[in-house]
This record gives sequence, structure tokens and C-alpha cells, in this order.
Amino acid sequence: MASKIVASTQQHLDILDVVDDLILLKNGGAACVIQTTSVNFDLLSEREQDAMIGAYANLLNSLSFTVQVIVRSKKMDITAYLEKLEQVEAQQPTPQLREKVIAYRGFIQELITKNEVLDKRFYVVIPYQPSISMPTGGPFSWLHNLTGKGQKRVRIDKRYLLEQAKTQIAPKRDGLTKEFGRVGIKAHALTTQELVELLYEIYNPGVAPEQKPKLNPEEYTSPLVEPAVAI
Repeated sequence: MASKIVASTQQHLDILDVVDDLILLKNGGAACVIQTTSVNFDLLSEREQDAMIGAYANLLNSLSFTVQVIVRSKKMDITAYLEKLEQVEAQQPTPQLREKVIAYRGFIQELITKNEVLDKRFYVVIPYQPSISMPTGGPFSWLHNLTGKGQKRVRIDKRYLLEQAKTQIAPKRDGLTKEFGRVGIKAHALTTQELVELLYEIYNPGVAPEQKPKLNPEEYTSPLVEPAVAI
């Protein structure tokens, strides 16, 4: 009796690999993710608001390529902050100061428990999609590669895709980061490690807050997605 083959959840994802600060896709494309800070527009003066609007308009007019803006809202994780408070508590020279830190830590824990405090993160995605050349064999022969009996699985040369994506995305990423700086917004492209952690949080919303695995990009051969249906 032949052994049953269990498919990995990664086979159902559009992600081919995460390498050199880029997300490689199974359709032959790639993407760079830039994380940005935010600006409290309401706290600016009228003059500052006008300057911000003008700078943002210039940023939009400077774009000659497609971008995607993503806003993620998730429950704030203050684990690292509470651990830091415990260290501060241990360093206090007097019992009175330690009690003050303990009371403050308890106040923060109660505040987070009773209220849904959300953490908003802002991302800008720069995609790369190579132009699809028309195969030989007639004007509609490409349909056989996508549907029907003659469906073929496209094999992707990851090294070639990575080189092409870097060439196309790098100047766009650097230019967009500079434009954000003129608006007063700090921006940086996510590293490979940060991309892996972000994808883990997106595909595992239920366990990600409790489990903070130190995912090594070179070792994530196991599925990063928890199954929605128990097997």
C-alpha cells in the first residue's frame, strides 16, 4: 500500500521564498515591503498641514510605478515593555521606588487587559512583475499553459528572478524612501528576518501573539501557516 502524501500548507501560498529582503512569488513576481511611521495630522498647525499636503502631493506625482498601501491593526503586545519594567524594578535602590515601579507595571497590565489597545502599522509594497512574452504557436496558445488539459507548471529560476527584481526594485525603493523623508515620514525596507516574522503574524493570527519564534530565514522549512481545518 502506497504511503499517504501529506501536502504542506506552503504549497497553497503564493510565496515562493523570502531572500535578500525581498518576497519572491510563485507567479514569477517579487515584492519589497517598506514600513513607515505616521504623522498626527490633527496636531499640526494650519501652515504645517498645508505644507504636509503639498509634500504628499509631490510624492504622489513623483510615482511612475505601482505601489500598494497596507494598514495593519493588531492588539498591542507589551511583553517586551513589561520585561523592561521588571529590570528597572530590580535596579531600584529603595523599597519605596520598587513599589512605585510595581504599581505602574500593574496599571499598564490592567489597562491593556480591560481595553482593546491597538497598534497600527503602515506598509508600502513595491511590486515587481516581469513582462510576459507571447509564446510561439499562435495568438491563443498561451491559454494552454494556464487552463485545460495542457496545463503546465511554470518553473522559476529563483536566482534570475532575484537579480531582475533587485535591479528593478532598488532604485524605486531608494527614491520612495527619500520622498517619504521630505514629507517628514521615516521609512525603511523590511529585512529578510522582519519579512518572515511579518508573514508569520499574518498567516498565524491566533498563535502569533503567544508564540514569538526566532525564525531563522535559512531554516524555515517547516510550514509557517496553521491549518484552518483540523486533519
